Amino acid sequence: MDDKVLQELKFHQQIVGPETNSPLYLIREKELEISGRILATRKHAEEIVADARKRAAEIRRLAEAQGQKMAKEHEKAVQKELESEIAAIEEQTAAEVEALEARVAERIDDAVDFVVKALTKV
Repeated sequence: MDDKVLQELKFHQQIVGPETNSPLYLIREKELEISGRILATRKHAEEIVADARKRAAEIRRLAEAQGQKMAKEHEKAVQKELESEIAAIEEQTAAEVEALEARVAERIDDAVDFVVKALTKV
C-alpha cells in the first residue's frame, strides 16, 4: 500500500500541473498530502515498535543473565549449608562411634565371660 500511495502521488503530479486550481485538484492534493503524512507516521510507528522490541529483548536477556547469576549464588549458598550440615552429622556420628567403642571396651570382659560360659556348658 505504501508503494501504491507513492506511485499515485507521482502519477498525479505528472498528469495534473500545479497551475490547476480546480476543487478536485485541491481535494486530490490534500488527500495525497494526508496519505503521505499517514505513510510517514506509519513508518515512524513501526520504528518505535521495532525499537521497543529491541529494548524488550535486551531487558529480557539481562533479566535472564541476572536470574542465572542469582541461581548460581543461591546454589553455592545451599551447597555451603549442606556441607556444614554434613560436617555436623559426621562429628555427631564420630562422637556416637566413640561412645559405643567406649561401652564395648567396658563390656568386652563381660562378653568374653558370657561366651566362654556358654561354650563350656555344652
